[in-house]
Amino acid sequence: MSSTTTATDEARLQMRSIIQRIATGPELSKDISMEEARIGMRAILDNAVDPVQAGIFFIALRMKRETDEEFKGILDAIREVTGHVVAEVDDVVDIADPYDGYNRCLPAAPFLMPLLAEYGVAAISQGAHAVGPKFGVTHRHILEAAGAPVDLSPVEAADRLADPTLGWSYVDQRAFCAPLHNLVDLRSAIVKRQAVTTVEVMARPIHGRKHTHLVTGYVHKPYPRIYALLARHAGFDSALLVRGVEGGVIPSLRQKGTCFNYQHHSEEQSFEIDPAELGIAQSVRAVPLPEDLPQTTRPGDEIAVAVDVPATARAAAEAGMAALNGAQGPTYDSLVFSGALILWHLGREASLAVAADRLRDILDSGKATQRVR
Repeated sequence: MSSTTTATDEARLQMRSIIQRIATGPELSKDISMEEARIGMRAILDNAVDPVQAGIFFIALRMKRETDEEFKGILDAIREVTGHVVAEVDDVVDIADPYDGYNRCLPAAPFLMPLLAEYGVAAISQGAHAVGPKFGVTHRHILEAAGAPVDLSPVEAADRLADPTLGWSYVDQRAFCAPLHNLVDLRSAIVKRQAVTTVEVMARPIHGRKHTHLVTGYVHKPYPRIYALLARHAGFDSALLVRGVEGGVIPSLRQKGTCFNYQHHSEEQSFEIDPAELGIAQSVRAVPLPEDLPQTTRPGDEIAVAVDVPATARAAAEAGMAALNGAQGPTYDSLVFSGALILWHLGREASLAVAADRLRDILDSGKATQRVR
């Protein structure tokens, strides 16, 4: 028997043992160790177990509720098969919006990276083309509509960060972690959110020479603790966790909110934010979808009406480029609000109000538009 066959057989036996313990019902299911979770996830990523077993692994963990150790083990397996590159810059900000995208507003966050780059902060965005459960419009769709490259290798993406005329990049999951991206169809079949949705934003494909900082969003109250735990486990020097619209990195434009952050791997702390204190006075929570935007339905999905992704991406790209060129409105304010949070979190400005004014100056100059290419 070949060593490959032996390894596959061993992975199947281990997965069988894991499933026997985690899929025994609401009262009898048992937690598994971090190492067992890593082994199970790695077997799935290596395509060494049956897809049915892979689906049961994710569903059973969700049904009994994943433990911190299980989340960390799954993250370890993902990071083992992720391509990691150190960019020739001291600090990198990794902006991780929801992989499944947006379907209730026009996302502004894809234009945070060129704005931050014009300020002098190297930033990347990560994502994918289409992931469930929402299958909404993503950073990839919008940046592609704006004419930015979305199929760079991790090395090429890192090189853009070191280019003083660019200073930002997008890197796709297909490029930095193909085994994880290959699970998209399986995740679609599972329908509901599972562990990968929580941990994939922590893959950390591009590092800074000195520090790497995570910026991500959340909706539900239990997640800041989990995200902070996983960010520290993944090696992020700091993390900013924003209670954002649709789980993204941009807070509501019309009401107070709560964010969390940590510095130097320490414990996370909560803090309150108020758009009014930054001179933002909007009647909408986020950039509204245009009224004439076409809508579609997905086959087999009776729950939600889906946005027309190409049309939404084009509308978001137009709004984003206009905001980078100084056009005021919800997209402009979204970039100011989220960008100010990031600059303050990084210690680049002493207050959110000052950071907001610095970013308004950049937007009004239109200089950041030259970086979208």
